[in-house]
Amino acid sequence: MEVQQFYYDNKIVKKFLYATIIWGVVGMAVGLLLAFMFLFPNLTDGISWLSFGRLRPLHTNAVIFAFVGNAIFAGVYYSSQRLLKARMFSDALSNINFWGWQLIIVGAAISLPLGFTTSKEYAELEWPFDIAIAVVWVAFGWNLIGTILKRRQRHMYVAIWFYLATFVTVAVLHIFNSLELPVSAMKSYSVYAGVQDALVQWWYGHNAVAFFLTTPFLGLMYYFVPKAADRPIYSYRLSIVHFWSLIFIYIWAGPHHLLYTALPEWAQNLGVAFSVMLLMPSWGGMINGLLTLRGAWDKVRVDPVLKFMVVAITGYGMATFEGPMLSLKNVNAIGHFTDWIIAHVHVGALAWNGFLAFGMIYWLVPRLFKTKLFSTKLANFHFWIGTLGIIMYALPMYVAGFTQASMWKQFNPDGTLVYGNFLETVSEIIPMYWMRAIGGSLYIVGMFILAYNIIVTIKNGSKVNDELAEAPALQRVSKRRIAGEGFHTWLERKPIQLTILATITILIGGIIQIIPTIIVKSNVPTIASVKPYTPLELEGRDIYIREGCVSCHSQMIRPFRSEVERYGDYSKAGEFVYDHPFLWGSKRTGPDLHRVGGKYSDNWHLNHMYDPQSTSSGSIMPAYQWLIRNELDKSMTEAKMETMVKLGVPYTEEDIANAQQSMLEQGTQIEKNLYTDPDFAESYEADKKAAGSEFVEMRNREITALIAYLQRLGTDIKVQELEDQLTTQNQ
Repeated sequence: MEVQQFYYDNKIVKKFLYATIIWGVVGMAVGLLLAFMFLFPNLTDGISWLSFGRLRPLHTNAVIFAFVGNAIFAGVYYSSQRLLKARMFSDALSNINFWGWQLIIVGAAISLPLGFTTSKEYAELEWPFDIAIAVVWVAFGWNLIGTILKRRQRHMYVAIWFYLATFVTVAVLHIFNSLELPVSAMKSYSVYAGVQDALVQWWYGHNAVAFFLTTPFLGLMYYFVPKAADRPIYSYRLSIVHFWSLIFIYIWAGPHHLLYTALPEWAQNLGVAFSVMLLMPSWGGMINGLLTLRGAWDKVRVDPVLKFMVVAITGYGMATFEGPMLSLKNVNAIGHFTDWIIAHVHVGALAWNGFLAFGMIYWLVPRLFKTKLFSTKLANFHFWIGTLGIIMYALPMYVAGFTQASMWKQFNPDGTLVYGNFLETVSEIIPMYWMRAIGGSLYIVGMFILAYNIIVTIKNGSKVNDELAEAPALQRVSKRRIAGEGFHTWLERKPIQLTILATITILIGGIIQIIPTIIVKSNVPTIASVKPYTPLELEGRDIYIREGCVSCHSQMIRPFRSEVERYGDYSKAGEFVYDHPFLWGSKRTGPDLHRVGGKYSDNWHLNHMYDPQSTSSGSIMPAYQWLIRNELDKSMTEAKMETMVKLGVPYTEEDIANAQQSMLEQGTQIEKNLYTDPDFAESYEADKKAAGSEFVEMRNREITALIAYLQRLGTDIKVQELEDQLTTQNQ
């Protein structure tokens, strides 16, 4: 049998490892800054690009796609070459993957703080970046599949199955969720609206967690845990059941993020059913990982790599138990919109993703540089301080979540809310926010310890970019199943068939859930009184999106007595038919805004944005004073309306032609309303005299557009209710 010599490409693995550590520090540092902004809301006062609403998507993108993404690529490039006994298919594609991914991350780090965002969770980047992500992702998949096709190992190990499923599914999710019509180089509108946009977004959002934060890490678990423990995987059969059941069931679970919303009931129930079923394959994977360590527990006690991996797998088990539990409607009614969800997400992120990445780094670096880890004691210290950080982060957030849910739902004997002021809840959980900030600080200290330990280890090692290896050439075997060969054994040597079957498996759920919601009009009943936004309201909505208001405020009142009493009538599907994109939100740091229109005066909104604490004592909302100063850019209003027309919003040619006049008239009315406050009138007139010819009228400032949008929210349904009342009276 011919034995061939070849070289593994270690250089690309090292690049991704370096990027993992660097972006890990950046992403966690931004997250820690955000944690302290809950305690000191004016920490970055007056700096628009450092405001909470703009930094929050930067944090999630930096941690998910920069830190975790680079860790995935590092692990996949290292393990794939060794499992397939072949160098990566193309060094050029490897470098396109690396440099393209880093450029996208840098672009995100610049564009998100500048306010260029789609507002869609985990998919906030604007359309040029969406195209770039697709191109780089295809380069990664091309490289992976090319390597599989030139492999010297006939049967593909379970880790490769998970890598293939990750590539295919992330591509499908990203493309369909990112369908949008551009208005300009950095502005677009989602092709979906309201209920449909919400369903597609959480089909993507949930499965971004599933197929970016879970399936590739399960592939890494199946490779690195047996390697670190020096033991075979516990059960090959369990890995087969785990893989196919997981990728089939996961794709259906997205609607559990939208329970009790305006989403059709049948879609919600499908999401619940499959979310509960998801517990079985998820725990099957956890059991397979933990039982691989049977007989190796003495090694676990002394080896920091295995310690990280054990806690990572345990964190995966905890998160995947909690997910199905939170999908039960009675539990979701308590947890949704609260800090419980923040705790849940971070158990997965900090323990499962973070700790598995740390364990992989500590295992990989000494082998890549042909040396020993500089300090096992430091690695163990990192483990313990990181574990303590996770506990001190998560537990207070669980307490905060239960506190919020309990206070929101309590009633007095006379039927009024016990805590009618939303800020009473906020004040109650401030101590928990302090604990979270301390826990996050401990976790990032561990990250700095890792960076130091790895830097010294690299300095003590030797540079081996091309590692010599040898393996027999792959012999040709019949394409058909050999006598006695099981179907799955045959499938493991047929990468194309396996990829096609995996693609069909993940498409079934998406097709059954999404297509009926988009095509069947009865799923989103229309309401006659719901009209498109005026040009000024449309501009105000874009400012709301730019400033990331959706990160803290929901626009979805669920049909609960407590929510209807607090916010107003529950939200209907037909109210959102012109919302490109939807803005239902996923967290209530502040109150729901769907019925805020007409609740407060224009002056209240102006003062609230200028100094939130002046109108709402105890508020942790930061000031948005630049909105009061900035002139509203009206140059693209007509282009925005024309794009909306293409998406089905019924603006007429006359509406578009008169857009500037309409904005002027509505802005002038708001300006007049503001004059009813003597303090405003006095300071405004003084500013006008001081500025002279350079003075920008209030009617032409960004705050006026935002006020117009906020005063519109929820008023369409009020108009309908008023019409119904008048009709009843006339009868």
